[in-house]
Amino acid sequence: MRFIRICAALIPLTLIATAAVADQNSLVIVFKDGHQQTFSMSDIARIEFKTPEASAALGRGNFLGKWRVGDGMGGHFYITLDPSGEAKKTMGVEHGTWTVVGNEARINWDDGWHDAIRKVGKKYEKVAFAPEKSFADSPSNVTDAQNLEPQAN
Repeated sequence: MRFIRICAALIPLTLIATAAVADQNSLVIVFKDGHQQTFSMSDIARIEFKTPEASAALGRGNFLGKWRVGDGMGGHFYITLDPSGEAKKTMGVEHGTWTVVGNEARINWDDGWHDAIRKVGKKYEKVAFAPEKSFADSPSNVTDAQNLEPQAN
């Protein structure tokens, strides 16, 4: 998350940061005060730049409804997010609860798994975390998500 904030603050320096790539295995960010920070490309999943659209917090209404999501193995299942904060899925343990944190819906399933549905550009994705992981850890899988039956809040 810190890396995303750093990148978002550096929109005017995008060209400078791009030009400052030390080699193909690392990215060097040069800050306005002249100090630099290097990131190994193997540690970077993606680089996101904050846009006016992305800066507006998504509300609960953006996530209500029935979602078709990937299972991480090439198949799919469905997640339904209700206004009450209850969540249901058609795979594994069916019940969970959900809330909006930042710009994502975070779902905690009764079996210990937890998913996040987040907007990435103009699309949504489902990010799954195994029971022993937190939302801050690397996900177990990331798949597309599509709201088939959006509901009014």
